[in-house]
Amino acid sequence: MIYASFLSVLGLTFSLAVPAQAKSPIAEVLCEPTQRLHEKLKGQFRSERVATGMRGPEQIMEVWSSDRGDWTMVVTYATGTSCIVAMGQDWYSHAEDKPARG
Repeated sequence: MIYASFLSVLGLTFSLAVPAQAKSPIAEVLCEPTQRLHEKLKGQFRSERVATGMRGPEQIMEVWSSDRGDWTMVVTYATGTSCIVAMGQDWYSHAEDKPARG
């Protein structure tokens, strides 16, 4: 009886310790030729590129945002492929109208 109660508590503890799998708006990374992905972002999502930064000699990070505040983070590779790596809501720009320089 005590052993069964212990197993029950142990099972409950493990089920609470494992984080729930959150459903992502993008269940997997979406990659396409850069031009096609840019066309989808502009047409389907009504987004425009609002920020760009170099990640290295072979990659550029881009943030696309719509008037509604939806945003999409894209990594563009020198190979001509771009991938959506994150999406979200409520994008706010805090930058001035001049490019940032490091």
